[in-house]
Amino acid sequence: MPRIRFAGVRFPDPDAPSVFDIEARLKRHLINLRKKRGKLEGDNHVSDRDRINIRRKVVAYKDAVSRRSGMDHLTDKDRQRLEVFRHGVELISVETEHRADEIASAIHSEMPWMAAATETIWQDMRASVRNGDLAPRLRPLLLVGPPGIGKTYWARSLAQHLMVPTSVIEATAEPASFSVTGSQRGWGSAGPGKPLESIIASGVANPVIVVDEVEKAGTVESLRGQRFDLSEGLLPFLERSTAVQWPCPYFRVSFDMSWITWIMTANSVEGLPAPFLSRCPPLKFPSLSVKHLLGFADRLGAERDLPAEAVDAVKEVIEAIRAPHLISLRSVARMVDSVEQAINRPPLH
Repeated sequence: MPRIRFAGVRFPDPDAPSVFDIEARLKRHLINLRKKRGKLEGDNHVSDRDRINIRRKVVAYKDAVSRRSGMDHLTDKDRQRLEVFRHGVELISVETEHRADEIASAIHSEMPWMAAATETIWQDMRASVRNGDLAPRLRPLLLVGPPGIGKTYWARSLAQHLMVPTSVIEATAEPASFSVTGSQRGWGSAGPGKPLESIIASGVANPVIVVDEVEKAGTVESLRGQRFDLSEGLLPFLERSTAVQWPCPYFRVSFDMSWITWIMTANSVEGLPAPFLSRCPPLKFPSLSVKHLLGFADRLGAERDLPAEAVDAVKEVIEAIRAPHLISLRSVARMVDSVEQAINRPPLH
């Protein structure tokens, strides 16, 4: 797999000489220099004053190296966390257009009602292969539709077929932008955001990050009157030109976040700001039809190796409900769960 430079810092050479080695080297250099000039003073080649000057030079040198690294402001603990980026991070590729076709076909067969989203990522994958990109450049998607049609399930399926990590951010549970961007020191919950945490944990630069129910996110306001809005916090990530050198407020280091695949879900676009919608135009999906629900039941039954008559019982319940828009994929999954538990229930004695 290809690797890219991810963190905008310089990591110290692990084989760099220690402070003791540098001091010894400077002392030897001073002695040799005085020998050449014939200015040695008895057996005491290095005076206390010389030692103080040498130590000052060593400290100045180490400080200069630290400043050039871009990590001199970090604690030892945070420097250690960034060590995972010393040799860059991996990108998970889609090597050929044929492979892109296979991924799109598999996702479409699982969730044909999400065809518009699948078509979009399919074309993006093929374009990335033709352009010679190291990994798929997938545009950010905003999936809009009623609850329970499988928007988040589709995003997870995409990550599974791309064989990349995935992380889900629940916008209703984490209303501020901190869950995405992280927060600077001074906040009680200071730390990096979930996307960066995912990359630190996996070593993969192109995970799928899902922001669920993005339209329901609230806003947090600091004591100084600063507002922290989730949709605004997402904006720098959704433009490649700004994401490629995104400044993390926690580490105060720039990272290349331009390879992340962003999938946002919403029940409606009401309340979402225009700048956000311009970066990811919504793809709207209707409620599921009976045909879709029956097909989903068949696939779940096959995955769990359930008897055909058990799956047929679930399908009969689905067909008997006269308002299919009231049934979601979660409802079908619960029905299948109940049937599976009934089949596997131990006999009573």
